[in-house]
Amino acid sequence: MRLASGKPLEPIAGDDTGGTYFLCGGTAVLHASSEGDAVLIADSVGEALEMLVRLPEWCEGLTSELDEDGMIAAVRAGDDEAREEFAPELDAQREALLSGLGLPRRPLVELFAMAESAAGRTDPHQVLLNARELCAYRLHESYRVPLRDVVLGPGREALERLRAGDSGVRKAVADDAVLRAGILWAAYEDWRDEGRRADGRREEDVPLLRFLLERENTVGSERFEERWLAAVLLASYGHDEDAPLLRSATSGAVGSGAVGAWAAGPEAERFGREAESPFTWIDLAFRQGRVEHARAALIRLLDDTGPDAERLRRLSRALERVGDWAQAARAQANLLSLQDSAWDRASEAYALARLERVKGDLAAAGRALHKARTALGLEGGAPDDSVAEWHRRGLGRLVTEQHLELVAAALEAGDGDLARTTMVHARRLLGTVGAESAKALSRLSTRAKWAVAGLPRSGA
Repeated sequence: MRLASGKPLEPIAGDDTGGTYFLCGGTAVLHASSEGDAVLIADSVGEALEMLVRLPEWCEGLTSELDEDGMIAAVRAGDDEAREEFAPELDAQREALLSGLGLPRRPLVELFAMAESAAGRTDPHQVLLNARELCAYRLHESYRVPLRDVVLGPGREALERLRAGDSGVRKAVADDAVLRAGILWAAYEDWRDEGRRADGRREEDVPLLRFLLERENTVGSERFEERWLAAVLLASYGHDEDAPLLRSATSGAVGSGAVGAWAAGPEAERFGREAESPFTWIDLAFRQGRVEHARAALIRLLDDTGPDAERLRRLSRALERVGDWAQAARAQANLLSLQDSAWDRASEAYALARLERVKGDLAAAGRALHKARTALGLEGGAPDDSVAEWHRRGLGRLVTEQHLELVAAALEAGDGDLARTTMVHARRLLGTVGAESAKALSRLSTRAKWAVAGLPRSGA
């Protein structure tokens, strides 16, 4: 087991059900059950011990709605049953632990609130993974804060300040593209919800939306989605005087006299779909610097993804973006298994080889390249017609490049056998691909050839 964040993880105790207690990052305590659930239970070993001694797992019905008397009654009921069934010396043992360990005796309501607070902070920094399959241990939905709420928090706050006429935040918004993105999505959610109500949308937002669209249009960011979102929001109010700005921002998509109609068409539907996509909030989390939030959301999304090639492709690319090569390779391997044509198998296999190499598993990279060669018909068998001209197209160059990159990585890792074996395949590929591809790879191939030639002979 390991933490997705890469923080230190140390098992410190077990329980009678096969579960394990872990020390995370040297301080916090995480409990993993034998059934695949994991939750942060305390911020320190001392707090964890106090919770386990005074709020044992056999005490059912504990909720944040109970006051101190109700909490005491619930614990007492659980204790009565425990004494009768398996712990006749419970009171003396509990007192010995509290006194012997010097544990505090906080009000039970406070102690329970501490436990709930810790559980709610399991994600994103304490996501426990199975080290072999890399799947995350489950976390109960009640302890998972929706990523949408996390990433929209700054935007919602700034939006309310803009509505209140805060000039200071207006300047900050003008200079911060990521904050503007959060504001626009927060405004979109208000716009969508207000459109469903009988009293309609707030007209006082129109000047604010003009300001946001003008800024997006002036900056001219490559991220056109926010510019178009601002345009949809402003156009929905149907003010013809906004037509020139809208035409400029949308490259003429909005015509004169059809402002409101344009906003109610396919563009509004598209943003409705985007608002329901987890990738929208994952992308915003990454842009905000919340890399661990993005990573945790992506891993849990990958765990829940079946044979969906498009989603797996997006997951692989997004996980690579956050720097989690192992999880990206996991998604890519699943994607590769779904490909039907030889071209697609070769394409996804070389991509998998790159991810495996970057994550440091050179043997796995070699196996992925073997799959690419097999798809191209270089390992025997007859490939389908989709790869008839693979050597004359970009695919040939990409597959060859990954072989040469693996040679270099194997040499750096001191794996001469893998370097030699891979170089044999690389030479064959270099002699097969088009002249332009071979020329483009000449510097890399020359370095690889000389480095392999300098290796000591096998058995020498």
